[in-house]
Amino acid sequence: MMPHGIFISFDCRLVLSPNKHTFAKKKTRMFADFSCQEALSTFIVLFAVIDIIGAIPIIINLREKGKEVNAARATGLSFLLLILFFFAGEMLLRLFHVDIESFAVAGAFVIFLMALEMLLDVEIFKNQGPIKEATLVPLVFPLVAGAGSFTTLLSLRAEYASINIIIALILNMLWVYFVIRMTDRVERILGKSGIYLIRKFFGIILLAISVKLFTANITLLIDILQKKS
Repeated sequence: MMPHGIFISFDCRLVLSPNKHTFAKKKTRMFADFSCQEALSTFIVLFAVIDIIGAIPIIINLREKGKEVNAARATGLSFLLLILFFFAGEMLLRLFHVDIESFAVAGAFVIFLMALEMLLDVEIFKNQGPIKEATLVPLVFPLVAGAGSFTTLLSLRAEYASINIIIALILNMLWVYFVIRMTDRVERILGKSGIYLIRKFFGIILLAISVKLFTANITLLIDILQKKS
């Protein structure tokens, strides 16, 4: 006869492991959705939308005015806002009876307009809010975690796996921290012409992404409407 303790250990492994196995399966399934190509695509989109390189002159101007810009705090708050919206945004949409595909189509228009801003050097989205604290306003909101970033996150969620978007977001936040921390040096390395060229290049990328998001999700919406009718 087996000792009681060994029997319990064996029994727990057999009886209780299904829950653990289910949890492990969920984790495995989540990581199975990981794709280098998707992560890279979402990284590029978020990189272009956040456009921290384009914000370098604004950061320098704020510092010249004597306003304190804390890189760690700005990055942490931006990530918190973006990740909260990423997980709770869909719930908010359901509250207003808006499906993710419709939001993605609307988001495609916003991204399209942001691309035009970068390509044509025009100001479409105006920030008329008061500047009281440089780290929070305008750096965290609306420069990093603004309407464009929120819209893009949910639009991407309709197209890509969540794990790839989260990885891309974390990598972008590390880049944001580096740029804010090393603003003067980055501007010296790239120069004004370098920053200008980067903005133009990512403007074209954003334009292409907005078209892709629009066509993919408008097709889904048409299919849903056809099934309902």
